[in-house]
Amino acid sequence: MPLRHATLHQLRIFSAVARHSSFARAAEALHLSPPTLSLQVKQLAETVGEPLFEQIGKKIFLTRAGQAVAQTCQDIEQRMERLSQELAALHGIEKGSVSIAILTTLKYTVPKVLAEFCAEHPGIEATLFVGNRETLLQRLAANTDDLYVMGQAPAHMDVMSEHFAENRLVMVAPPGHSLAGQREVPAQWLAQEPFVLREPGSGTRLTTERFFSGHGITLTNRLEVSSTEAIKQTVAGGLGLAVLSSTTVVSELALGELVQLDVQGFPLIRHWYVVCPAGKRLSAAASAFKTWLLHAKLGSPAV
Repeated sequence: MPLRHATLHQLRIFSAVARHSSFARAAEALHLSPPTLSLQVKQLAETVGEPLFEQIGKKIFLTRAGQAVAQTCQDIEQRMERLSQELAALHGIEKGSVSIAILTTLKYTVPKVLAEFCAEHPGIEATLFVGNRETLLQRLAANTDDLYVMGQAPAHMDVMSEHFAENRLVMVAPPGHSLAGQREVPAQWLAQEPFVLREPGSGTRLTTERFFSGHGITLTNRLEVSSTEAIKQTVAGGLGLAVLSSTTVVSELALGELVQLDVQGFPLIRHWYVVCPAGKRLSAAASAFKTWLLHAKLGSPAV
């Protein structure tokens, strides 16, 4: 019988028997009855024209013909997997999934971009994780998500990164602060002011401390808070000044709950980066969202 009459079903069953070196274990793994499995292997052997297994004692071993068929099965499985990936790539922009992890600061902007992307591609399933920088770095190291959006790519990790938007950091104070309304306030005037700072390791905190250190100033840390919302409330309550991304204080400035100080050297300009592990093969859906994000109007409002 010509070899072309061998079916993928028979080859799959044979591959399982060869892998487990047992008809019984292969039947269990494939959820087939042993007689059904044995019949399929027998029919494949008849098609090949050679015995595929030989039994020595209670163990079965591949014959030379069986070894050749097993290698072919492996080649076919690999090619089928590549075909699956290629087909997924063709349809992945409309069907697929994407997992994104972002800094808490970006919860005011990226979810909107993601919603627009999903509205354009309703077949895509998206998941979004929001956390601080330390948590994102842990997830990045574990390759938990497809893409990570943060204020600075980690220098100690092998990653691919692209910056795509400005992140303007502004100085905010409670309403009625003595420096509110003054123009071009020198940094030295803030040397004795109490500050509400993000947690150690935060990109915003590092940038702020670097700026003041360059002016010979060590900030007075009145309070350390890991939540942007909590920082805004604390500053509004009069406990100190803070440096925050301008995207996070638009409403509070408009409502007069906070005021922005005109400090020389501000706003501090940073960038947002989209990051993934080096060498990571993005799915079509993830690649499409990355392109969408890179072209999104995500920059901070002019200040």
